[in-house]
Amino acid sequence: MGRVFLSDVDKGRDNNLNLIRLLAAAGVLISHAWPVSTGKIKQQPFAEILLGIDLGIICVSIFFAISGYLIAQSYDRDPNLKRFWLSRVMRIFPGLLVMLLITALVLAPLITVADISAIWQAAPEYILRNFTLFSLEQYLPGVFKGNPVGGTINIPLWTLSHELVCYFFVTILGLAGLLKSQRLMFFAWLTFILFYGFILYFEPQQRLVALAKLAFPFMIGVLFFVWRQKLLLNWMIGGVLIILTALLYDSVIFREAFMLSLTYIVFLMAFLPKGRIREYNRLGDYSYGVYIYAFPIQQLVAYMGVTNPYLNILYAFPLALICAFLSWIIIEKPSLGIARRFKARTRSIVGSK
Repeated sequence: MGRVFLSDVDKGRDNNLNLIRLLAAAGVLISHAWPVSTGKIKQQPFAEILLGIDLGIICVSIFFAISGYLIAQSYDRDPNLKRFWLSRVMRIFPGLLVMLLITALVLAPLITVADISAIWQAAPEYILRNFTLFSLEQYLPGVFKGNPVGGTINIPLWTLSHELVCYFFVTILGLAGLLKSQRLMFFAWLTFILFYGFILYFEPQQRLVALAKLAFPFMIGVLFFVWRQKLLLNWMIGGVLIILTALLYDSVIFREAFMLSLTYIVFLMAFLPKGRIREYNRLGDYSYGVYIYAFPIQQLVAYMGVTNPYLNILYAFPLALICAFLSWIIIEKPSLGIARRFKARTRSIVGSK
């Protein structure tokens, strides 16, 4: 087999991206099992070994790296802003809204230790603030108050607002024509690195720091898309990147080297292994559902008295997967179908003119 470039293998959906995203969502659940069970937020797998980069951070970074590539690809294929943003909105918000309604109007009234009238009063604000994503509310009266991570309902939602901001980055790059030019994208990447370094060094605001850290793997994904015709996929290159990252351990750029290596390895695993592993794509995409349902389910398991993280994983993951399956079948897939029909209709109207 000759040299394989990313542009040679990224056609269509015959890849392992859905499976990798599901595993990443499962990894976030696994990582959160320790703080949910013990109350120690920083006690998560790999945190000490990788200098603060725990399993949850790794898995969320995988999401953002893949998203960077796919969102840039989506804009490149159809730069119409209405169609582009409708697809983004329908992917995130319908499933999110249903999860919030179930959490606030079904789960919370059943388990609260406060007066149930307090739940009905707080529920509208809880739903609205979390649905808009930029002013999250983690608490409902009397819900999970006795848990090790007392009162918090759905911590992972904080990443979704940063995901939307990254979509705006792609929109700006697309409108400026940078997604069509490898040379211009290279300079855009250097500009991003300057801002990234400034934010991490001066830490002007913690929310901005968090955005910068997630935008880094996202922008690597965007860069991979623009440079896909020159990006060679080779396991030996992956091995070299891992070695270089190990050599940079405890250096000021270890995190960045790790994210670059991680993204490259993810793309190797997404596009090179073939055969029966790709049959997973027939099942659907349950990663988002697992991601948004996992934490409240883990908190529910802890509420039932389970304080062992391994048991938390054992009980919570199947429940999260069931919720994700139902969310995909009933909410997410039909919502994406609406976006696809809108795209087809608007394209046909434009084509008939």
